[in-house]
Amino acid sequence: MTGKKRMDIAMHCGQPDRVPVMCQLSIGHYFLYSGIDRLTIWFTSEGFADALIALQRRYNFDGILVNLHGRPPDWKKYVENIEEQNDEICVRWKNGCYTKFPADDNPHYYQADGTVYHPELSEIEPEKLYYIDPWQISGINYPFTWDFSGEERSGVNFFPEYINDTIKKVIEKTNGAVSVHGEVYSPFSQLLELLNYEEALMALLMDPGKIHACLEALTQGTIHLGISEAQSGADAVLISSAFAGSGFLSREQYEEFVMPYEKKVIRGIKEKSDIPVYTHTCGGIGDRLDLMMDTGTNGIDTLDPPPLGTVEFENAIAQTKGKVFIKGNIDAVNELLNGNEEIIRNAVMKRLNIAKAGGGYILSTACSVSPRTDPANLELLGRLGIENGRYD
Repeated sequence: MTGKKRMDIAMHCGQPDRVPVMCQLSIGHYFLYSGIDRLTIWFTSEGFADALIALQRRYNFDGILVNLHGRPPDWKKYVENIEEQNDEICVRWKNGCYTKFPADDNPHYYQADGTVYHPELSEIEPEKLYYIDPWQISGINYPFTWDFSGEERSGVNFFPEYINDTIKKVIEKTNGAVSVHGEVYSPFSQLLELLNYEEALMALLMDPGKIHACLEALTQGTIHLGISEAQSGADAVLISSAFAGSGFLSREQYEEFVMPYEKKVIRGIKEKSDIPVYTHTCGGIGDRLDLMMDTGTNGIDTLDPPPLGTVEFENAIAQTKGKVFIKGNIDAVNELLNGNEEIIRNAVMKRLNIAKAGGGYILSTACSVSPRTDPANLELLGRLGIENGRYD
């Protein structure tokens, strides 16, 4: 059975030949261990596709999450120069801004004066919002435009032609053998990235009406992008809603500011596609699994255990079994990054013993694999999943 087929059965709460294995890797991990230089990974659709595939094959994953959108093929024409100092690379742009690349983490885009731009809520006109990608090559801007072209886009023409190039390249290069997932940011996550977290969370209390108007506008663009990923061949769409756990929001705030808009996103994508749509939320979600399921999501990703999160896995499986698929729960820090062979073996077997029966489970770390996680630990995780995840 191919990874693509195995994942598809599990994402429909079925029982394939074995439990699928698929972890989300941090960008820094690709920088360190894919064998491809960081500028090529970050700035080219082809380079990121090759990095994704290289580590999927190394770790025997059944699926790949494409968590960066396609890149403009002419990005180099905007570069003034590239400087290297020790382990850091600095790309200076012709507009005076610059991007700093550490060896093991996401790069960050800075204004010429060294600040990171975020508009004030008072500047925002909700009708000018559609979608915010915080990791596009020219960072956050408002009104939002892609890369350095300055071209204002709207409606059906909002997303550039290259937006799904990486998804298409991964599908082509893996010959349909691997489950390929696209990613969209939830409207709430986009708003936090646009305004900066502290200011956005304060705005929930100070101007909830305007926040709702912003979230409604961002919902439409999120639906549009999710549909386009499905039409480009993605086998599933992940809604990245990292900041919707109890560390950021109460259960009541989740019901008000997250749940209605994610429900609309999921329904909107499903109206045009029959692929699974699932939700990634980090940290404290043990108190809101029922609300997450009420959005209509097909699956829940991460389920961070204590101390990173609040999910007691046995309780989570009891709540969700047969209703949504589950992906995750292995502690990416204490069990995988800092673990030895015995700890990793025990971690894998614990999750399989709790969640394997009847299908609908994907073996994975709860959140992204830390950049400097030893590749041998991931190779072991993949091997243990394959050896012990088979159904009789």
